Amino acid sequence: MGLTSNSTGFAAAGLCPVIKRRTPDERIVAIAGNPNVGKSTIFNSLTGMRQHTGNWPGKTIAAAQGFCRTDKFSYVLADIPGTYSLLAHSAEEEAARDFICFGEIDAAIVVCDATCLQRSLNLALQVMELCPKTLVCVNLCDEAKRRGITLDLETLERNLGVPVVGTSAHDRRTLMRLTDALDRLCAGAAPENYKRLHYIRPVEEAISIARAPLERFGGRLDPRWLALRLTEGDSSLREKAGEYLSADLEAEEITAAVEKARTHLANSDITLDILRDRIVSCITLNAEEAADGAVTECPGCRDADRRVDKLLTGRVLGYPMMILLLLVIFWLTISGANYPSQLLSTGFGWLGERLSELLGGAPDWLRGILVDGAYRTLSWVTAVMLPPMAIFFPLFTLLEDCGYLPRVAFNLDKPFQKCNACGKQALTMAMGFGCNAAGIVGCRIIDSKRERLIAMLTNAFVPCNGKFPFIITLSTVFFTGAAGISGSLASAAIVTLLIILGVLMTFAASRLLSVTILKGQPSGFTLELPPYRKPQIGKVIVRSMLDRTLFVLGRAAAVAAPAGAVIWILANVSIDGSTLLNICTGFLDPFARWLGMDGVILMAFILGLPANEIVIPIIIMCYMAQGSLTELSLPELFQLLTDNGWTWRTAVCTLLFSLMHWPCSTSLLTIRKEAGGWKWVAAAFLIPTCAGLLACFTVAQITGAFFA
Repeated sequence: MGLTSNSTGFAAAGLCPVIKRRTPDERIVAIAGNPNVGKSTIFNSLTGMRQHTGNWPGKTIAAAQGFCRTDKFSYVLADIPGTYSLLAHSAEEEAARDFICFGEIDAAIVVCDATCLQRSLNLALQVMELCPKTLVCVNLCDEAKRRGITLDLETLERNLGVPVVGTSAHDRRTLMRLTDALDRLCAGAAPENYKRLHYIRPVEEAISIARAPLERFGGRLDPRWLALRLTEGDSSLREKAGEYLSADLEAEEITAAVEKARTHLANSDITLDILRDRIVSCITLNAEEAADGAVTECPGCRDADRRVDKLLTGRVLGYPMMILLLLVIFWLTISGANYPSQLLSTGFGWLGERLSELLGGAPDWLRGILVDGAYRTLSWVTAVMLPPMAIFFPLFTLLEDCGYLPRVAFNLDKPFQKCNACGKQALTMAMGFGCNAAGIVGCRIIDSKRERLIAMLTNAFVPCNGKFPFIITLSTVFFTGAAGISGSLASAAIVTLLIILGVLMTFAASRLLSVTILKGQPSGFTLELPPYRKPQIGKVIVRSMLDRTLFVLGRAAAVAAPAGAVIWILANVSIDGSTLLNICTGFLDPFARWLGMDGVILMAFILGLPANEIVIPIIIMCYMAQGSLTELSLPELFQLLTDNGWTWRTAVCTLLFSLMHWPCSTSLLTIRKEAGGWKWVAAAFLIPTCAGLLACFTVAQITGAFFA
């Protein structure tokens, strides 16, 4: 099997994503599966594409395509969104359904979880209805064996009537068996005796009534499946299917047949709502039939997971354990980042001197912009951000990979329900810890537009990659109080408390929105708790460094260098003896004092709109008398801040404002795209900013009264 590394992503266009074939003979194969079953891992292994994969429900939001060549065929593989069903009650389900229906695929691979096979077969049976050339890939066989689960794949193949292959996504030999089975499937005719979904008698009779005028579409879309969907009342599918078939599905003949089918159901006391429940129940019963005799579990094989879940998601210890884990992660991050930060700062300082010498013959203004502005800002951002990110992101990814983060979402589900928001917001909030823009895009998993807007508008309350280095640095510089373990523990505790405050503010803002401009009742959802898995430490480190640390650092660097040049210009261009930067900070200073800060701090946050990573470099440059950034160690940074009037109260207010202020420009533009209106951008800007101003004002006035 030859693999290519030129896999490409593709964007949605029309009814489904556009497939980029390299040759007309390439076979199109959709890879479908529930979230968290290793679908994307198999896709990556077959195509050579290094797409981010994680132990996280709903990880694959958009489809991706890659190429795979075997001895017999060349394939275009499409990794479609992870979903539990094709009944299209969510964005993932609709995207997956549309691709299988309208993507003109030659075959489908449905990846199932060997540790909970019956649930995975729900999707497999639905895909088989639309694409009889389906290959069922039972993944995680090694994990099932460790859990005492015995699989009889030959029995499963007889029950389903389609090829079945067992795999372990990281075992190359099992993937070879998968591609061999795919070759045989694509070389032959579609299976004729595959298991078709069957329903209770009234539903079957209604299908027979509605399908008669749809038989002429049988060559492109299964008339039995289409009849049930039209009877169910899926208006979105009716429109898309009509466009795909170039037919009017609202024609009198079809409409009359569908109405007759609904009347027949009504005579059996089955309304449309009841019909949908019956469909789901029947699919589950069909999956049980398919799994009959193919799965044997030893007694107590899931007891270990249940015992751990009682600890991590229980009423008594669930939240304390969550807070304790956060504390440990931040302590390891803070205690481990100090020394490498100092080394990097020293190294960049030496290199800066060499660059200045190299540009010795250049005009002072050019050397100032390039070295004192762009380079020194860039080097400071790198020295301060890289070490904590290189520690924090692998640790956070380990929690994701072992299956703990979905437990965090489970713990936070009830509070979101009490705020009249969707429990899925817990997932999008967790995504925001990596990047607020990614969390906003992730809000697509929320079905209700009202609840989706609530999640978007409040996502900025959780600190993202750009805020973490600022919060960690300022906490370390100002609140360590002592060297060694005690100091780093104190800093970690402060960071943890700030995150808890951010979560509480998310609850409060969600509740406020749900009773004012976005009124409504919360919707229910099902959250899968995946099995605990041993994390792949090597891949976690590589993935977190490439996908998160270097990506975020590159983004910060791209903004820091030009921002440093602009800020140097502002700090060195004078009007009537005062620099532009001093004029701006002086104008803001009276207002900032009411908030417990000063004009420099507030100006730094304003100039930091492109990226939160550059706020501290801006503060340093503003405070330096010569109008340029000097490389500073953490003790030197503390000295600079205190020399410019900082106290513990200034640090507290600055940390609060860092946690609660406007999102970065990338997040705001993402909200504009996802929400579809500038008014929501304005709301996303004002809600956290007003909360931050109010919090800072309250703290400043209270502490000023008692500690003046």
